[in-house]
Amino acid sequence: MITLYHCDAARSFRPLWMLEEMGLPYELKMLPFPPRVFAKDYLGINPLGTIPFLIDGETRMTESSGICHYLGITYGPTPLMVGPEDPAYGAFLNWMYFSDATLTFPQTLVLRYTQLEPEERRNPQVATDYAKWFLGRLRAVEAATANAETLCAGRFTAADIVIGYALRLADNIGLAKDFGPNVAAYWARLQQRDGFKRAVAAEQKAGVEQNVAPRVRA
Repeated sequence: MITLYHCDAARSFRPLWMLEEMGLPYELKMLPFPPRVFAKDYLGINPLGTIPFLIDGETRMTESSGICHYLGITYGPTPLMVGPEDPAYGAFLNWMYFSDATLTFPQTLVLRYTQLEPEERRNPQVATDYAKWFLGRLRAVEAATANAETLCAGRFTAADIVIGYALRLADNIGLAKDFGPNVAAYWARLQQRDGFKRAVAAEQKAGVEQNVAPRVRA
């Protein structure tokens, strides 16, 4: 049984969504955010104290987009993956890496310096600068969705899952108001997917059952 450690609305939502899209059985373990502060026993499982953490037999993984790639390859074939024989393979891989390294990174600084730091350590200048960084990089998604429903290969893939989470995070921290029209429409489409809705429902259900309250959002 696959086990996924997850915090409400954290980047571990990427593999949760992937699991739901693929219809794979899994156990979802909810933690308060950030777990390294509020669930110190978790450090015995994942010394980094980060989310996600996936356990699948002997496999241990901490990188959200990498976990999605792993699930697609290990438990495929699935149309969520794009193989090297496909002309869209390079674009697919680029989106998979772009999702966290380029899009999620600046958002974590916005979140930290607007919500997570104590009041006296919050920094509006840092938050503003990195919000602009994120929105500047989002131009790539705006361009890609100008004439297409999805990012690559002419279908919904894991690339849409990993980029879609970055849009969910942006929505949660108040940046969605600055989405361009193509990104806004793309994000609306993603939220209508049954797999996305099931992942949100699983997150909420597990939080209630495990008595882990959702974190406060902007």
